Amino acid sequence: MTTSRARLSSRTAASRPGQGAPAASEPGSAACGPGWEVGGPGSETGGLPGSTEGTEPCPGFLPGDGGQLQRPDAVRLRLDVSYDGSGFHGWARQPGLRTVQQVIEDALGLVLGLGGAPALTVAGRTDAGVHARGQVAHVDVPSGSWEQVRQTPVRRLARLLPADVRVHAIGAAAEGFDARFSALWRRYIYRVCTDPAGPEPLRRHDMLWYPRQIDLPPMNDAAGACLGEHDFAAFCRRREGATTVRELLRLEWSQPAPWIAEATVAADAFCHNMVRALVGAMLTVGDGSRPVSWLAQVVAAGVRDPAVHVVPPHGLCLEEVRYPAAAGLSSRAQLTRRVRQPAAGPADLPG
Repeated sequence: MTTSRARLSSRTAASRPGQGAPAASEPGSAACGPGWEVGGPGSETGGLPGSTEGTEPCPGFLPGDGGQLQRPDAVRLRLDVSYDGSGFHGWARQPGLRTVQQVIEDALGLVLGLGGAPALTVAGRTDAGVHARGQVAHVDVPSGSWEQVRQTPVRRLARLLPADVRVHAIGAAAEGFDARFSALWRRYIYRVCTDPAGPEPLRRHDMLWYPRQIDLPPMNDAAGACLGEHDFAAFCRRREGATTVRELLRLEWSQPAPWIAEATVAADAFCHNMVRALVGAMLTVGDGSRPVSWLAQVVAAGVRDPAVHVVPPHGLCLEEVRYPAAAGLSSRAQLTRRVRQPAAGPADLPG
């Protein structure tokens, strides 16, 4: 899992997968009526069980039920979303603050004629300043409201949404689909510019300026200690009642262009600040401040290390959320809901 032994030099830019559009539906009932409440909670970062905010969701879906609709007159919609996080206080609704969830929910309520904002469930709640190209969400709405707009929802939403957020596709989700719990993994990229002159002005909002020479092979060697299922308490902000055990599937650095380094990170889920803390730690390996073995020691310690610095959010982007085939959506959601516990000790940690 190494790149060229040379320090940052030219390289072909990596390709990024496109986003598939969900299929349309055959719904058929009335708009938001009795028992269809508006407003509601978001989901914990990365998609594992945790606290929620807001009021009860609209409409007819009870969180934790295995992803099944609770009303026969409801339809579950999948949304494929991208946004520039620079002007948002993160994904989740917060009183008096501009958030991605609030902006999209308000637009959906208008397009569907619900008289209020329906509650979105998202694959991963991003922090303030974090971007997304491949965010996924679902929402349960009255099927009659969807039927009235199902031919033109993307165009209608584009007219209402601000320029820094787009809904690229919206349509009826496959049976058992849950944007949060059905996900197999999430893939992020953190972008770093090492050019002494700084990043190009048009890229200053989506990459970190790190004006030091970094060597990618040692960073990739160090990354191997993090792969597999571990307790990532050393890289996470602890939350009451939440586990810090995660399965890291991919962690590697590449160089798509001169002076540009990208950390690709994929996992079944992430704790708060986990990706940015990992990137901050690996950058100190890359610039020679820390040895390759240091990252493994931090993971094994299982406690926050003051030497691990969390890099700023603007270099981070959610690129892709991967789901199983339709037949496996419901079973995946049930599996994800299990609460994982830390292993007995560092020697028991796989990978």
